[in-house]
Amino acid sequence: MEIEKQRGISVASSVMQFEYRDHVVNLLDTPGHQDFSEDTYRVLTAVDSALMVIDATRGVETQTIKLLNVCRMRNTPIITLMNKMDRETRDPLELLDELESVLKIQCAPVTWPIGMGKAFRGVYHLLRDEILLFAAGNDKADQDFEVIKSIDNPRLDEMFPRETKQLRMEVELVHGASHPFDQEAFLAGVQTPVFFGSAINNFGIREILNALIDWAQPPGARDATVRTVQPKEAAFSGFVFKIQANMDPAHRDRIAFLRVCSGHFRRGMKIRHLRLNREIKVSSVLTFMASSREQVDEAYAGDIIGLPNHGNMQIGDTFSEGELLQFTGIPYFAPDFFRSVHIRNPLKIKQLHKGLQQLGEEGAIQVFKPVTRSGLILGGVGALQFEVVASRLLNEYGVDAVFEGTSISSARWITCDDKKILADFEKSSAGHNVAYDAAGNMSYLATSGVNLRLTQERWPQVVFHETREHAAKLSR
Repeated sequence: MEIEKQRGISVASSVMQFEYRDHVVNLLDTPGHQDFSEDTYRVLTAVDSALMVIDATRGVETQTIKLLNVCRMRNTPIITLMNKMDRETRDPLELLDELESVLKIQCAPVTWPIGMGKAFRGVYHLLRDEILLFAAGNDKADQDFEVIKSIDNPRLDEMFPRETKQLRMEVELVHGASHPFDQEAFLAGVQTPVFFGSAINNFGIREILNALIDWAQPPGARDATVRTVQPKEAAFSGFVFKIQANMDPAHRDRIAFLRVCSGHFRRGMKIRHLRLNREIKVSSVLTFMASSREQVDEAYAGDIIGLPNHGNMQIGDTFSEGELLQFTGIPYFAPDFFRSVHIRNPLKIKQLHKGLQQLGEEGAIQVFKPVTRSGLILGGVGALQFEVVASRLLNEYGVDAVFEGTSISSARWITCDDKKILADFEKSSAGHNVAYDAAGNMSYLATSGVNLRLTQERWPQVVFHETREHAAKLSR
């Protein structure tokens, strides 16, 4: 996206598939900025393992803590890369100690850095007793790094005596003070193997990929509410965890990203869209590698595939060959920031509504349409989301939008077992604050904490939810 190029940050997750050592790896890259954490949380529901990248100059950051807690909810195995060792970084032992104390996870060093910054010479592989020498400025994926066998090799003393002496001291300390790698503890999510490297130079990345292939788990079982779905089952099932609009600006397309949970997906097969209770025939199936895409004929459990979406698919939708399943844990969080929307050119109102509808379905922003008022209210978990939406409206839909402050302070999705009570609620004075989101779910837009609390007290049969996935599950 243009705003990603301007700011140098990721604002949306991306999906790519590649082969390595006769395995297919589906990589889901997530934004690191906290204002886009909602997208990251949803993506994490689709993964079997995670790669945690730590900036070795900064250490553990606030967003890292939040994301690790999400991984911990599912016991997701985590591999850690201490990145940017070609810069002046914090002490490696200090970084490990911070990881363990702040993130409450055991660290098992697998490689250890030899120097840092301009004196960064490479890494020592503790399990293989070999040194991988670093060469700056070479970022080819298939490059070969020189390997020296044994930490006691006298050649090391000839090449960089000071760093070698320091390495031997630190490795002796690491062997005595750190946890040895335990694959069972790693798979249980209580221990993380730690690697050091420089991603911009593609140094240390091959060791990460090898660890992923050798240690990480293959596609696992998934909770589908009525039962647990096993990946080796014959029948196909999967769920949508992400929707992206305008991936190909020339065609104004929308792609629904589906995680295959079981079975064998074949292009042209008929699958049932369970929310709509409708059978569809899928004739176009995509996989991605960076900005390129290609049609595929089949996919298996663990694969991420893209389905063209004409507005019928939503995040959280489940597909199967007919069995009534509902994969869980794909959240929308109640927004913390709210803006009203105005456009400079009233003739663009149709494009505005189309753009916000699609961006709302995508999860880039939450869009609320009040029942008794004109206009739209936007909600986000971070202020930067509004800047991104304004940029995308302009670049992708030709709409110059202005966002202004609003009296809304919080939003809650609402459900009630008694449909008559829900209808009465909407017709009452509280109905002035009722709105519907982009997926058609009823919500309450409170003007203050007092307003929300009083409304909850007056309508005890109505349930106010802070997450939409929970509300949607109850209302079905």
